[in-house]
Amino acid sequence: MPQFPKNKLAQQVIALCSAHSIEHVVISPGSRNAPLTIGFTNHSNIKAYSIVDERSAAFFALGIAQQTKKPVAVVCTSGSALLNYYPAVAEAFYSDIPFIIISADRPKHLIDIGDGQTIRQENVFQNHILTSANLEVNATNNLNAISDVLQVAIQQRGPVHINVPFDEPLYEVVETMLKLESFKHKFVETPLDVDELQNYADIWNASEKKMVIIGSNYSSELLQVQLNKIIEDPSVIVLIETTSNVFHAHFINCIDKVIFSLTDDELEKLSPDILLTLGGMIVSKKIKQYLRKFQPKHHWHVDSKKAFDTYFCLERHFKITPELFFSQFFFLTPKSFSSHLNYQQSWVALKTQREIKHREYLNACGYSDLKVFEMVLEFIPNQANLQLGNSSIIRYSQLFDLNPNLKVFCNRGTSGIDGSTSTAIGASIVVENQTVFITGDISFFYDSNALWNDNIRNDFRIILINNNGGGIFKFIPGPQKTNALSYFETPHGLDASQLCKMFGLEYLSATNLKEVNDSLENFYTKSSSARLLEIKTPSELNDLILKQYFASLK
Repeated sequence: MPQFPKNKLAQQVIALCSAHSIEHVVISPGSRNAPLTIGFTNHSNIKAYSIVDERSAAFFALGIAQQTKKPVAVVCTSGSALLNYYPAVAEAFYSDIPFIIISADRPKHLIDIGDGQTIRQENVFQNHILTSANLEVNATNNLNAISDVLQVAIQQRGPVHINVPFDEPLYEVVETMLKLESFKHKFVETPLDVDELQNYADIWNASEKKMVIIGSNYSSELLQVQLNKIIEDPSVIVLIETTSNVFHAHFINCIDKVIFSLTDDELEKLSPDILLTLGGMIVSKKIKQYLRKFQPKHHWHVDSKKAFDTYFCLERHFKITPELFFSQFFFLTPKSFSSHLNYQQSWVALKTQREIKHREYLNACGYSDLKVFEMVLEFIPNQANLQLGNSSIIRYSQLFDLNPNLKVFCNRGTSGIDGSTSTAIGASIVVENQTVFITGDISFFYDSNALWNDNIRNDFRIILINNNGGGIFKFIPGPQKTNALSYFETPHGLDASQLCKMFGLEYLSATNLKEVNDSLENFYTKSSSARLLEIKTPSELNDLILKQYFASLK
């Protein structure tokens, strides 16, 4: 017989989560949140997960929400437990991921009187939250407050916080659960005013150099079709990143590789008249520097929620989805284009030249992070979901042509290393296809509690590129000019073998190209547990090889 909390406030929170179609709840253990734990774990419409480490739990939940595009709730006890959610809260805020934080608390009269596990929890995330509800015991408006917050998370795509005070007793149960009518959430888009849009279309039609940049973006068949159409215009070039999830032979998909060695005169000649941006955060620092220095005459961003002034020249934010924008915009732009325009041709020619240099260098390249990355990408199965760690990992991926059948994700909202493994594991449990996670050693060891998780699929695969420290700090010039490089790079001498043994993962290792190739041959085959391949690379050579690589592109 299911048991439910006797506590009225806990019943209200749980019933409203169900009414708003919250299907996944990640719970970290504690006593103050007992009424919520009892109710969520016994609810027939909710899948509950138990993860001890709150930081890992939050990123695990974030991974589920990333893939389902639906809100996921996390539940914790009172005190400092709540603060461990903050990195994932910030990531959800900047990545537009619906995310619900439900924290248990003591009633107000028990705050700041010297009780243990008690902090000031109200509005603790106020700088990185869409809204919050600080409930009160026996308040008459709790139902409305909870419902309003849940609707914001769903409609506006972002994190919200519900702080729930509980007085003792905490473990009393009943056999009945409050039931509330389901809420219907309607997502209605209002088309742009055609007359106003015509003004922008006139500028577009009169311009000879148009650049479209797409940041992190969910795969969309309609958007892909629309971009295939727009690239037919020779005055348009489309720049994409690893996480853009769109592909075309004429798209510039390795931005840094293409523009790294260009002179200011060359960059200025290629600078666009119009910059149209879509999607989320941009990884490439080079393109940011380029377009901040050689600013376009017009910068327009298309997104239904927000626009960042990344290039310091944002002129217009079209608050609409790219798909609806293009469906309107195409009616106002010509179907035939002037044959003398060669803006796109110039960019594609550069891409072709750089790709020849790229292949020449990689064919002769010795064992290193760069060469390993090339090999690893070749073996990833078709249709896999690829999760990437931050820092060097995402940047290396930007140098290669990825299989267009992959779906690629990375926590680029805040670009932190703190929850990449947890996010990948959470994402893997709600998708049909196999998930592959590529990570660096600092990020992996930092988030090692991600493996303290009973929900890891047997086909989950981790590729750990271990260069014994934060290799990026050897590549960027600043740290090496100081006498504190070891404090930036943090060499550690660790490997993952004992972690895998403790958490029950199959462990493989490689220290040269042959071992990497041999390990990858059967790495993705069926197994009785998740697998991790640790590839140790020479930390003393990686930065030199990468610098030589960029020099060879000239």
